[in-house]
Amino acid sequence: MRTIEAGAITDAVEKTFMEITHLLGDDLVAALEKAHREEESPLGKEILSHLLQNVKIGREEKMPVCQDTGTSVVFVEMGQEVQVVGGGLFEAINQGVGQAYTKGYLRASIVRDPILRGSTGDNTPPVVHVEVAPGNQFKITMMAKGSGCENMSRFSMLTPAQGRKGIIDFVVDTVRRGGGRPCPPLIVGVGLGGTFDQAAWIAKKSLFRRVGAHHSEPHIRELEEELLEKVNNLGMGPQAWGGRITALSVHVEKYPTHIASLPVAVNIECHSHRVRTVAL
Repeated sequence: MRTIEAGAITDAVEKTFMEITHLLGDDLVAALEKAHREEESPLGKEILSHLLQNVKIGREEKMPVCQDTGTSVVFVEMGQEVQVVGGGLFEAINQGVGQAYTKGYLRASIVRDPILRGSTGDNTPPVVHVEVAPGNQFKITMMAKGSGCENMSRFSMLTPAQGRKGIIDFVVDTVRRGGGRPCPPLIVGVGLGGTFDQAAWIAKKSLFRRVGAHHSEPHIRELEEELLEKVNNLGMGPQAWGGRITALSVHVEKYPTHIASLPVAVNIECHSHRVRTVAL
């Protein structure tokens, strides 16, 4: 049995959330640079230039790339031979988030009650998902998920008869309905199958894949490529001011489902894609 101190988890969460708000991943930067080269609209190209300049400023001056420093979303992959000692897992993550948003002077956006509202003051509690896996590995993937893009996400329980075409129509319509509100160019996460909750979970998890990386199964890869093509044919472009590049990537994940069901969840991510995985 391998042990991990709760304090080490807190420290890793604090450090990571402070960094990802201003230090975007190389995969995202490469995708934005590629989009800048390929964008056909002069205005769209100019907007992408500004986005790349914003990335540079964030890195050099350690300033958040977006004022919305997001909901703190945490996925934990925990080996069954790992034991957290010196405190609870959720409490350790929660403390790390609170410290990051307080010490880093990051905007605290979480309210205590969906109806009564009222800020919690330090962006806690985070949304935490835990997967138990074989072995003794312990990985934490963290995302600062902005609300503008999250608000444009949708779910539908399609019928199996609607099939692949129904999936494509729903995903493309979701992007179209969002317009400029989720701040394109986007990363579009799609979850297929399972149940109501499972589809939404794998749609969110798909966003942790490297930007532009495809699914290993050929028919899902083909679906991702077709979806990206159709989304970019909408003509919305960067910030929905017109152009070719509405989305940088489409990531599809799937799960077995009931014979009478075809759940489809679409989780939209903006160009300020703030995510990182840490292994302890």
